[in-house]
Amino acid sequence: MSTNLLSTSAAIGFGGVVQEYLWNWENQQLRVVYETLGKGSPLLLLPSFSTVSTRLEMSELARLLAPHFQVVAIDWPGFGESSRPSLNYRPEIYQQFLENFVKAIFNTPITVIAAGHAASYVLQLAVKHQAAFSRIILLAPTWRGPLPTMGASQQIAGIVRELVRSPILGQALYKLNTTQSFLSFMYRRHVFTDAAKITPSFIEKKWRTTQQPGARFASAAFVTGNLDAVHEQSDFLELVQSLTIPLMVVIGESSPPKSREEMNALVALPGVKSVVIPGSLGLHEEYPAVVLEAVQDFLFSSHLHLP
Repeated sequence: MSTNLLSTSAAIGFGGVVQEYLWNWENQQLRVVYETLGKGSPLLLLPSFSTVSTRLEMSELARLLAPHFQVVAIDWPGFGESSRPSLNYRPEIYQQFLENFVKAIFNTPITVIAAGHAASYVLQLAVKHQAAFSRIILLAPTWRGPLPTMGASQQIAGIVRELVRSPILGQALYKLNTTQSFLSFMYRRHVFTDAAKITPSFIEKKWRTTQQPGARFASAAFVTGNLDAVHEQSDFLELVQSLTIPLMVVIGESSPPKSREEMNALVALPGVKSVVIPGSLGLHEEYPAVVLEAVQDFLFSSHLHLP
């Protein structure tokens, strides 16, 4: 496993140093792209899993944090500019990747800010290796993929996943679900709250992300719940209760009802700091300055203790 510098002209970044981390999974080498900006104590930014997942959704937040931290933002395997092979994407891949990446890149406990579905993976690693992180901020955390949230059984979700993975029909289905009009509809429905920010050029950038070769494989896994690292609310809450490091949760006041219920259950636990700000599931991209303002006391306090 190694890291290489990528020429910044070839990579579409947010002004940092773009590198690749070469990672092996079951005898297959994956190229994982990450970007570093700023100097100071290390802070890892993990984008949410989604059809349009990319480190660029963290770009404004990264720029705001860079004067205070050395910010590292990643493209998850199967998403963004990272390799997108036709693997059977499942939690074990991302659990192992995150553990290996954190060990390889950092030599000190780090602050981590994780959006959406990245929450379970961070919590699992923090419980397994308590020295990995010094503090955790979860932005609009979720643990259940879209289809299971809508009530689809594991069997139905599995059928959909295999259909999307299939060569010709799968590509056609995926194209239908990643048209610019559909992406715009999804953003309006539960990602952003200010429709004025969902411009044609914004949606076109998102659409380009979805059209990379092999993009449908990890995306189908996420949508059908195959990237759900836990399957019950009780398991998710148990992870939080097992934590020994400070945790803060940021909730968008316009979050979808089912997601909001899950977030409310999480922040009701003792010792969890929380704040509600404008926005929905994409609050870190829509309101980065508001996010930073909401978490800065937690982020910059040098001595944090759980109550």
